[in-house]
Amino acid sequence: MAMQRGSRGMTPWRPFWDTEEIERRFGELLGRPLAPFWRHMPSIEKEWMPAVDVYEKDDKFVVKAELPGMKPEDVDVSVTDDMVTIKGEKKTESGVNDEDYYRCERTYGSFYRSIPLPSNVDADKIEANYDDGVLEVIVPKTAKATPKKIKVGKK
Repeated sequence: MAMQRGSRGMTPWRPFWDTEEIERRFGELLGRPLAPFWRHMPSIEKEWMPAVDVYEKDDKFVVKAELPGMKPEDVDVSVTDDMVTIKGEKKTESGVNDEDYYRCERTYGSFYRSIPLPSNVDADKIEANYDDGVLEVIVPKTAKATPKKIKVGKK
């Protein structure tokens, strides 16, 4: 989840929070939940992007993406000089017709995420692992990019 600076430090970026809050308040006013029409329409492929965390360790960068319900073979990870790209498709459940749905809030369809990398990465040694719906891409730093401690002596 992207982070943004707020009055109380770093807070998660929630781009649809205002919309959700308006829906909740109208629901309270009407005495029943208010759900927008698009939540009931499974045949419409909603655009979606998996949530991604990117952080740095001593000798590597780590990219983690949430891909619940997907199989490793449905995910493609590629690397260019300065970019890790994750793409794939989350398929709808088979055996369920549109008219059978009472409510459909999960998202399906293709996704594409490109994460820029610093220039100090070793693209030949990048690894990708998938476990319990989380993709982890490990991007090692080049040897020259790894900080070296220099002892400060006294003259």
